[in-house]
Amino acid sequence: MGTMDFKTDPSAVTINLLLIVHPEETTSKQKGQRERQTEGSRSAGQRVSRESCKQTQAITSYSNEGTQVTVEIHPKDTTPQLFKKLSFGKGPRRLPSLRGQDNKGFQRTEAPRPPEGKDLHVYPWDKSSLKSMPVDLQQFEKLDAYALKVNVKNSVEELVKALLKQARTDLEKVRAIWMWICHHIEYDIVGYHNKSQLSSKPIDVLQTGKSICEGYAGLFEQMCSIAGIQCMKLSGYSKGYGYKMGQTFTGDSDHAWNAVYLDGRWHLLDSTWGSGAVDDSFTKFTFRYNEFYFLTHPALFINNHFPDNSNWQLLKPTLTLKDFENNMLHNSNFYMLGLLTAHPETAVIQTVNGKASVSVDCHSATLFTFKLKGTDEHGLMTLKKHGMKLDIYPQKTGSHKLQIFAKPSKASEDVYNCVLEYVVECKSVDKAMRFPKDLHQPVGPSWFTERQGFLRPSHPDPIIHTNDGRCSVTFTLGKDISILASLHSDNSSLTEDMRRRHIMQIHRGNQIELKIHLPHAGNFVLKIYAKKKSDPGNYDYIFNYLITCMNTEVKWPAFPQSYSKWVEDYEILEPLSGLLPVNRNVQFKLKMHGIAKVLVQAENTYPLTQSRGYWEGTCNTSGCREVFVMVHENANHSFYSHVLKYEVETQ
Repeated sequence: MGTMDFKTDPSAVTINLLLIVHPEETTSKQKGQRERQTEGSRSAGQRVSRESCKQTQAITSYSNEGTQVTVEIHPKDTTPQLFKKLSFGKGPRRLPSLRGQDNKGFQRTEAPRPPEGKDLHVYPWDKSSLKSMPVDLQQFEKLDAYALKVNVKNSVEELVKALLKQARTDLEKVRAIWMWICHHIEYDIVGYHNKSQLSSKPIDVLQTGKSICEGYAGLFEQMCSIAGIQCMKLSGYSKGYGYKMGQTFTGDSDHAWNAVYLDGRWHLLDSTWGSGAVDDSFTKFTFRYNEFYFLTHPALFINNHFPDNSNWQLLKPTLTLKDFENNMLHNSNFYMLGLLTAHPETAVIQTVNGKASVSVDCHSATLFTFKLKGTDEHGLMTLKKHGMKLDIYPQKTGSHKLQIFAKPSKASEDVYNCVLEYVVECKSVDKAMRFPKDLHQPVGPSWFTERQGFLRPSHPDPIIHTNDGRCSVTFTLGKDISILASLHSDNSSLTEDMRRRHIMQIHRGNQIELKIHLPHAGNFVLKIYAKKKSDPGNYDYIFNYLITCMNTEVKWPAFPQSYSKWVEDYEILEPLSGLLPVNRNVQFKLKMHGIAKVLVQAENTYPLTQSRGYWEGTCNTSGCREVFVMVHENANHSFYSHVLKYEVETQ
């Protein structure tokens, strides 16, 4: 039915052969091979799921003399497609390929070999690199830009020829092919839903510009072969679109990807997942290039790719399917953001006494947030220098979806990417850990607050416990910083003014003390805002603490009200309470400077005397409802300014 001519030199042989094998039944993997295109539901998009992949199988064998014989196995009742005529010489085993820049001849390469010891990487990941070989992406910039502009659709050979004009090394050839496919082949959503209209043959994928995983991997394999790069198309299970945490994998493979041979080792890549994403409804594909899946480190690739042949894990030791099913899914965002590890490493977490904990380690400063069943109310997240810690307290029993989001600290956009998902199984609820709605995540001081000028906090932990309803927090402040603080609680009807009056600021040089008196027992949020003193604008939120007090007898009044003439570094030593007892002599002691006279005005007026930097004296509260502290700033002036106001208890 066809002839393959091998006529390039006198030692060449001519073989007239076409062997067609019609198996009675295709195997289960031929019948129902399906795929996942995307990594799963994420803010950045979803990776496409399962598809059936019927395919022609090609079996290549070599004689001792090096002659290549390729046999096609076609499904029954299909028409075989003849291979293109190619010329081979005798000698060592070779594959046809195009040479370097001019592509005028064939580069001779060894036949693909199975993975062996030197190909294997240690598992678990050693945190050294996201790639399985050294790659300088900056050196690829010109090549990448060139590959994206190549527009050849008439044949795979011509496309490879055009791409290799700017590619000299094997790595550059693979990179050019990878970039072209990832930016020119879109995921075929229609073909995924209608398999009868689907073709995964490389030439069809090239000319239509779309395919499913089988087509991506097949085109990549053929282009590499033409370019003289050993390449394998692999199949197996994947944790992509439709994956449910903790699920088991049975039956047919659902995805296809590739391995390439570079610098004496096999390396893994997935051009389908490198190309883009589909929307939640699986109706629209968007090109969104993902560098992570180019030469991915095998210890990371195994996170969501489990090959049918365990040798192609390229790992030492290899993982079992049970390991793959149980391991936590880290999508590409996790590693591209510089995150290293997450604990626990299992997808399902059981609470202990109503609490579950998660931690993440990372290289550089990263901002985190979370959602537990869509809200961040039932947890306590703290930022660490190299990661974060999260304690979760579900307020209902049952299963809860926990999502962790992250973004680089220097990111200009306020966009967090989902990096982790867990299922939290809660058997009992800790009602005492019900947090105020005003609590903002993350909680407590961190490297972020240090950057905002809040240094050396007296309380590095996010929760401050007080038995008597009083506490004090101190910081060293950066230059030119003015702060504002307020107290919030679900069980208080405090006005905005009173929220601030339960906190007193005391400045001593570059030190600031926030003295807090709680109005009652319960959980409170201490919110801290800041701005530059030279900036006339509003205060920006910086961070918050959680303050807890279980003593039901606590009932502290607010601090006295201060006016604009009360200077930042003035200090009240007594009385601290803004509510004075009736019919009593009350001792005053105030630290103020640059003042000529100080008076306390009640029913009568009482002057304070200055001694060693303090203004001291006594006032009687009989017959009045309010007491004012007034200052005479200049001895030559006759008027006084109000600086403090106290209330007097009713009889």
